[in-house]
Amino acid sequence: MDASADPQLLEPLDDAAFRRVLVVVAHPDDPEYGTSAAVAEWTSRGVDVGYLLLTAGEAGMQRPPEEAGPLRAEEQRRACEAVGVERLTILDFPDGVLEYGVELRRAVAREIRRFRPDAVIGGAGELLVPWGIDHADHRAAGLATIDAVRDADNRWVFPELLRDEDLSPWGATWLMLTGSRPTNYVEIGEEAERRAVASLAAHEAYLADLPWHPAPEEAIPEMLRAQGSAAGVPRAVAFTVHRLRSGSPSESD
Repeated sequence: MDASADPQLLEPLDDAAFRRVLVVVAHPDDPEYGTSAAVAEWTSRGVDVGYLLLTAGEAGMQRPPEEAGPLRAEEQRRACEAVGVERLTILDFPDGVLEYGVELRRAVAREIRRFRPDAVIGGAGELLVPWGIDHADHRAAGLATIDAVRDADNRWVFPELLRDEDLSPWGATWLMLTGSRPTNYVEIGEEAERRAVASLAAHEAYLADLPWHPAPEEAIPEMLRAQGSAAGVPRAVAFTVHRLRSGSPSESD
């Protein structure tokens, strides 16, 4: 996240009405780089947060995919427990070669209709991000999520979701993006920071394959302080926030 952003341009996120939040990412561990701290804040006050992983991350370790996939899924389940996430859905799109397209949009739209969230969080789908050139899977996941929010609200897009699966259209109120210039922030307390550190530390085997990776107890506080500095508070997670409707989330006619 860009810690040099002008604090005057960042506003506290109006999240008091959140009841359900869906976080969409490409791989296990993707939610743990900042977003999980905001998740910990929300779940601590009773917000229901679900994670949708588009792949099992099976190509991301120095071991065969058939071994890595189940291992990473188990580590993600432990990461979810650390921040109070009870709904974890992992799809079987191929890790490393995730492609933006209709199938990916349909899969995300399906989960939006199933879970019926107030807010959907995803990546911005941009090539250049504050930490460098983003992963191709992250870009595909971000673009598909952005489009799927609209798809989920349109009964004439993917009509088979209603016809065959009885999933009515659903319109989320907020779309919140990571990896782009932030507009709003969630202030993070010490307990949420501790839980966010624990969520990243849960990916123990994965991190062991990355000897260059900083320890979670170093990486997460530094990240939250940088975003807090951009927001004018001790710790924060910042998002690019788009409010898509003025009222509450709704089932479309």
